Amino acid sequence: MAEDSKDDSVATDDDSDYTGADGNHSLNNVMVEEGSTLLRRMEICVAEAEKRSGKNGVGMQETFTVYLIETRLMDALADGRRLAPESLWRRYSEFELLRNYLIVTYPYIVAPPLPEKRAEFVWHKLSADNMDPDFVERRRVGLENFLLRVASHPILSNDKILYHFLTEEHGWKEVVFDTGFQAKADSRLRALSATFRVRNPDKRFLDMKHYSDQLQSHTSQLLRARARVADRLYAVYKVHGNYGRVFSEWSAIEREMGDGLQSAGHHMDAYAASIDDILEEEEHYADQIKEYLSYAEALRAVCRKHELTQFELEVASQDLISKKQQRDELATGIVRTFSLKGMTSKLFGQEAPEQREARLKLLEELIAEGEDVVKEKTLECEEHVEKAWVDMQHFKEQKDRDLREALVNFAVMQIGMCKKGIQVWSNAKECFLKM
Repeated sequence: MAEDSKDDSVATDDDSDYTGADGNHSLNNVMVEEGSTLLRRMEICVAEAEKRSGKNGVGMQETFTVYLIETRLMDALADGRRLAPESLWRRYSEFELLRNYLIVTYPYIVAPPLPEKRAEFVWHKLSADNMDPDFVERRRVGLENFLLRVASHPILSNDKILYHFLTEEHGWKEVVFDTGFQAKADSRLRALSATFRVRNPDKRFLDMKHYSDQLQSHTSQLLRARARVADRLYAVYKVHGNYGRVFSEWSAIEREMGDGLQSAGHHMDAYAASIDDILEEEEHYADQIKEYLSYAEALRAVCRKHELTQFELEVASQDLISKKQQRDELATGIVRTFSLKGMTSKLFGQEAPEQREARLKLLEELIAEGEDVVKEKTLECEEHVEKAWVDMQHFKEQKDRDLREALVNFAVMQIGMCKKGIQVWSNAKECFLKM
């Protein structure tokens, strides 16, 4: 599902001469190429998962899973060189750290989601244990898909931290924290937790928010319906297992019909056993749809960032208007609105000219600072709107393409399953006719 972006535009990093900790990887040579994405220059895969044991940060023993990332530069393949891929191990928490960094650094981008920590909307016969081998394998596929999504994005793919994550096993976390992103993340969380109301939100972001709500609602309904259907389908297939047992036991007491009954029983047993593989394949398509359930939250994060930026702009603008009004009132001596300062002046008389001049000078300085803040917030808001809208269109095209592919493949699988069921009953019919 993860495809390389058709958009050839790219945001390059100013720090294009960045070199890895071991001095072997120059971003000037490897990372930043105009009109390119990392996935066009590097093969990336999460090859395998491995369970390990060790002590956590508080000294307690824990069991965790690590994932092997393998990368290989396309230049070597183009030159006919068969070099072994570079490889390193990463924990799920490191993937989380990378995504958090990308979200904070690029707030206008709909960040690709990670696979779920705990299985949700899963058909209940499959394990939701995060140490279960089947669940770990599904997560491995999801982590690979996440890396391919990021590496094919025209902007995210050219971030130096991503390249460091893929190629430098040690020292990666230190490089991430040196960017100072955590302080931005903490302040952003505090701001997002505050209750505020934007007076003049951009209509496109209101539409985007509504779109994300619909995406989450429809995707959740689809996944719930799929889980119910899977459960019923399992029951139907297992009924065929009962038929197989009945036919096999019946064949033991029938001389003339024995062979036919036994053959029919074998067909029924094979059909009943096939449901496990079918539902595992279905779960693969369900995981592709679940990805867009998580994408809905990523969309809302972009909208929330816009609301926060717009709110800060409105607060700064209102503060600037208030200060200008104070300056005008102080300069003319006419108080247009009720204020404690106005009442004090009436009761105790006007302040000395020197004091008024000092206050006017201070207000002029504050107004100049306020104008700079409003200008800065206006540019920030306009830039976020413009970039977010471009990425939103990119996301919609990707979503339409991916969901169409997943649903078509799911329908083809269902057709094949139905044909197999018809064939089983046709074979059983032939067995009955031969009796």
